[in-house]
Amino acid sequence: MPELPEVEVVRAGLAPAVTGSRILGVEVFDERSLRRHDRGSGDFSALLQGRRIFAAVRRGKFLWMPLEGDLALVAHLGMSGQVLLRTPGEPAERLLRIRLQLEHPEHGELWLHFVDQRIFGSMAVDRMLPTPDGLPAGHSGDVSGPWSGFVPSQVAHIGRDPLDPGFDDEAFHQALSRRRSGIKRVLLDQTLASGIGNIYADESLFMAGLHYDQPADSLGRAEAEALLEAVRTVLQKALAEGGTSFDAQYVNVNGQAGYFAHSLLAYGQQGKPCPRCGTTLVRESFMNRGSHLCPACQPLRPAPSVRR
Repeated sequence: MPELPEVEVVRAGLAPAVTGSRILGVEVFDERSLRRHDRGSGDFSALLQGRRIFAAVRRGKFLWMPLEGDLALVAHLGMSGQVLLRTPGEPAERLLRIRLQLEHPEHGELWLHFVDQRIFGSMAVDRMLPTPDGLPAGHSGDVSGPWSGFVPSQVAHIGRDPLDPGFDDEAFHQALSRRRSGIKRVLLDQTLASGIGNIYADESLFMAGLHYDQPADSLGRAEAEALLEAVRTVLQKALAEGGTSFDAQYVNVNGQAGYFAHSLLAYGQQGKPCPRCGTTLVRESFMNRGSHLCPACQPLRPAPSVRR
C-alpha cells in the first residue's frame, strides 16, 4: 500500500497541474471506485461538474483537492490506486476507473486518470470541516488559502503525520507512555501518527534499534525521541528518492517509479547480513504481514517494572 512518501510524491506532482483548474467533465467507468462516496450527498459527477480546484493537499495517506462550495475531492490509493496526468486524447489505461477532464488557465486542457488494479482505492466528494487546532489541515503548496484550515470529514479522524509542522511531539510521547501494545502496532495506528505503513515502520525501528513488539510504554524518553527522529529521517529520505516501488502498482503522476527500494536496510532484506553488525536479517509474522529486523540489533527486552 502506498504510504506517506508515495502519496506526497503524487500530491506534489498534481499540485501545479490541478491548482486553479476547472472540472469540465467527469467519467466514471467503475462504480466500485466510488465506495467511499456518500451518495446521499449527491451524485459524484454532478457535484464535481464545473467546480474549480484550489489545491492538492495530503494528510498521511489521504489526498484531497479542495473545491468551490466547501467541498473536496478525496482520493485514497488503497493497495494499487494511481492518479495520473494525461494529455487529452491519450489512450485510456486498461484499469482506468475514473477520468476528470480539467481546464487549467495556463496549461489548457488535461485529463486526470484514477487507475486501480485491485479496486481497494476510491474517490469521493466530501464536505469540509474546520481543523480543531485551526492549523492547516495537511501538506500543500499554499497554507494561506481560506480552505487550508479545513479537512474532509473522511480524513478528520486521521492524525497528523510526523512531517506535518502541526504535529505535536509531546502528545506523541505521552501517547506512547500510555500504550502497552508493541511499538510497531502503535506506529501503524493512523489516528496517532498518520502515513507510516509496514515498510517505513520496519525501516524506522531498525534505525532506532527497537524490536517491533517492544511495549510502547517501556520506551524511555530518549528512545521515544530517537524513534520519532528515525521516522522523520526515513520518510524524508524516501521522499527524496521518489518513494518505494516494488512493481508497477506505485508510480507518480507521470507513471514513473520511485527508487527508495534500493535504499531499504531492513524491509524485504531477510536472509541478508545486517548492515550494522552482519547478523542475518529475519522476517517474522506480524498482523497478517511480516516484520523485518536484525535479531542482534533489535532484541526484545523485558519491560522495566517502573515505567517512564
